[in-house]
Amino acid sequence: MNNIIPDIVGIVGVLLILSAYFLLQIGKMKVDFFSYSFLNFIGSIMILFSLGFNWNLAAVLIEGSWALISAYGIYKYFWSRKSPGNS
Repeated sequence: MNNIIPDIVGIVGVLLILSAYFLLQIGKMKVDFFSYSFLNFIGSIMILFSLGFNWNLAAVLIEGSWALISAYGIYKYFWSRKSPGNS
C-alpha cells in the first residue's frame, strides 16, 4: 500500500508512452514532432521514478535508454529549428 504513489506515477508514464506510440501509428503524430519525443521522455522519467521504489535493473536500463534517446529527439527538434534555412 505504501508504494501506491510511485505505482500511479509509473502507470501514467506508461500511458504517456503508449499514447505517443498509438498516435504515431494512426497518423496523428509524426516522429519529428516535439510532442512525440516529449511524451516519451516524460513517460520514461515517470517510469524511472517508480522503479526507484521497486528496483528492476532491466527496466531501468530500457527506460534510461528511452529517456536519453527521447532527450536527443527533443534536442534535434530545437536544433533543426535554429538551423539556417528553416523558418
